[in-house]
Amino acid sequence: MDLTMFFQDELILIVIGIFLVLKAFFLVKQKNAIIIERFGKFNKVSRAGLNVKIPFLDKKAGDVNLRVRELPVEVETKTKDDVFVRMVVSVQFYVIDSNKGIKDSFYKLNHPERQIQSYVFDSIRSEVPRMELDEVFSEKDKIALAVKNELSETMQQFGFDFIKALVTDIDPDAKVKQSMNEINAAKRMKEAAREEAAAAKIRVVAAAEADAESKRLAGEGIAQQRIAIANGLKQSVEEVKMAMEDNVTSQDVMNMLFMTQHYETIAQLSNKNSSTIFMPYSPDSVGSLQTQIQSSLLAVEELKKGKKEGE
Repeated sequence: MDLTMFFQDELILIVIGIFLVLKAFFLVKQKNAIIIERFGKFNKVSRAGLNVKIPFLDKKAGDVNLRVRELPVEVETKTKDDVFVRMVVSVQFYVIDSNKGIKDSFYKLNHPERQIQSYVFDSIRSEVPRMELDEVFSEKDKIALAVKNELSETMQQFGFDFIKALVTDIDPDAKVKQSMNEINAAKRMKEAAREEAAAAKIRVVAAAEADAESKRLAGEGIAQQRIAIANGLKQSVEEVKMAMEDNVTSQDVMNMLFMTQHYETIAQLSNKNSSTIFMPYSPDSVGSLQTQIQSSLLAVEELKKGKKEGE
């Protein structure tokens, strides 16, 4: 009987020993820390791996996450030009990996994420009202940096530090966005009208230059034609003078040529396929016409001489 009671006592002791061992040893996962308290007071920080605590004296007060976390914060504020905007700022933070940092993050703040959110509200609402709406869009990196610096400076005393703050969304009031779109549309229409006017100007200038060039070439063609006619008449006069007596003057030859051309023209009028030109017919008219043609030939001759001297 005594032996049986002895084995029972030994078994109880063994069970108690196993229970105490199980209570004394515990594992901590990677990137985590366990706060150990003794009689309700902070004792130590247990890090990743196998750890030991005194059963019944020490207890796990809490688990601290050492990973980088992200907290999106939505803030509504007003810009310098009285436009209400909704902004989303994502802050990336972590617990400072030191015994003091872990202890402070666990004991000093009751709801750390809620308090971080309050600091983001305060930082955004002190920074954005100094900017106009366009500046808010163009200087969002400046806003994010200001938020990050202020949070780091304030929250390090509580065991938290910040990697970065990101302004992920800027959303003005719907009416403001519609007005901005209308302004941009008006600017683009104005720019399109300016470009169209410039294109029209280029077309007008090009047409004017083409017309001027066409007239210049036509004038040169007429001048060349008259020079050719004058050269032909001159050559005809020389050949007729050589074929006739020596006392025949150039004036006599010109009179003969004009009369010949005159009668040939009259003969052509009888042709049904030719166009009819009505001209005054009398010897005086022929003489006047001859005088005009001679004057034109002399003018052409002077034009040729001027052209040669210019070259």
